[in-house]
Amino acid sequence: MAAPARKMVCEPQPFGQNLLKNTSPYGLSHKTPPPEAERSEFPPEGPPRFQAEGNYTDWTTGVERLPEDRSGIPPGAVVCYLPQYSWFTLEQRVDLKAERISDDLMDKSQPDIEIQDWYETTQVHEYIYQLHVKLLAADGQTVISEYSVQPKEDRSNYSHTWKEVSHVFTGYGPGVRYILFSHRVKNMFMNEFYPTLVTGSSVIVKPTKF
Repeated sequence: MAAPARKMVCEPQPFGQNLLKNTSPYGLSHKTPPPEAERSEFPPEGPPRFQAEGNYTDWTTGVERLPEDRSGIPPGAVVCYLPQYSWFTLEQRVDLKAERISDDLMDKSQPDIEIQDWYETTQVHEYIYQLHVKLLAADGQTVISEYSVQPKEDRSNYSHTWKEVSHVFTGYGPGVRYILFSHRVKNMFMNEFYPTLVTGSSVIVKPTKF
């Protein structure tokens, strides 16, 4: 009796695919303008908010409340209310081996790693966005290469659009096993909540060229 023919199953390769999950936690796209905030007739009741409502599945999040900025207030002046700022962090760690990208490929070929992100230019402050991306070794701690940026916003002209941030890692050396993607946005609460939103985050390992 002849042995049954073997079926070959070819798994799709992750090259050129976004390795981040849940890349638009607010359900928005950078291809359409960010939504204009709707302000209520009366200030909402309750404690201040420090993060926007969203679906943060697959993200590790954190909130850092910032101290009130009293600079520029003359002595003796009565201040009824000051804006309250917070940094909101969203972070993901990509395990390259779990994504079917071999150690041998990362060590010998070192394919380009493209990073892209989009944030909303809310103009609530000069600095409303930070991006930190690290290429990590097998221990998950040792940094082989990293990229950080904190753009300064031009507040002289009103703008409410999406702004792109991107970077390409090349020639980073052997040993990369994880990619740590972390971005922070600044939110403001002053009678009402003024968030800064992000969308379209991506980490893409490019196909190796032979």
